[in-house]
Amino acid sequence: MTSPVVVAIDGPSGSGKSSVSKAVAARLGLAYLDTGAMYRAATVWSMETADLDDAASVAAAVRAMPLVMGLDPAAPGVELDGRDVAVTIRTTQVTTAVSKVASNLDVRAELKRLQREIIDQESSARAVFSGGRGIVAEGRDITTVVAPDADVRVLLTASEEARLRRRSLEVHGAADATAVDATRDQVLRRDQDDAKVTQFHVAADGVATVDSSDLDFEQTVDAVLAVVAQSETATSRA
Repeated sequence: MTSPVVVAIDGPSGSGKSSVSKAVAARLGLAYLDTGAMYRAATVWSMETADLDDAASVAAAVRAMPLVMGLDPAAPGVELDGRDVAVTIRTTQVTTAVSKVASNLDVRAELKRLQREIIDQESSARAVFSGGRGIVAEGRDITTVVAPDADVRVLLTASEEARLRRRSLEVHGAADATAVDATRDQVLRRDQDDAKVTQFHVAADGVATVDSSDLDFEQTVDAVLAVVAQSETATSRA
């Protein structure tokens, strides 16, 4: 790549957004931004400093949140007020509460501002990690709301069965019927809650769809890299 590139990857829970986005960023030497982790960090901060049932209180807390996002795809840390919360944000307690924070429109506006700031930063001489080469940003509404002008926009999706199996393996280390059922509510409820404020099941105009239902991890990464390469070729010919 001869100029900065922004790759935006969207999709439902269990589609593989995070692992695939990190791999794509690593392969291309780009920064990596997990916007979902930002919502989880905002949830942790709000649980500590605000009343989760008071939307205004949560929004005020998030606007004051001392958040630092690590942008290295090999080790994307998350810090709150100098504390490493990368493990904390993945706890069941946070997973249960995150939709309440993520559905707050004022919170979404603030985090969109921060996300856009990081994306613009990594595509410029001010880059913290990429040297200005660009960034892979993944999350619920990256392709349509946060970075609709991204050079490459991908909706990474998979069948409900495949998504539940993957998340079950991630959370429970197994994908038998019991483990999948234990994961079902977490995955599908989160998608239903977030679908109230953002669209991530159907690709918007100009967004390429990669269906990973029948692909393994490496095949999925290669499919996304192929979309990036096609975009680069089209740009060079323009």
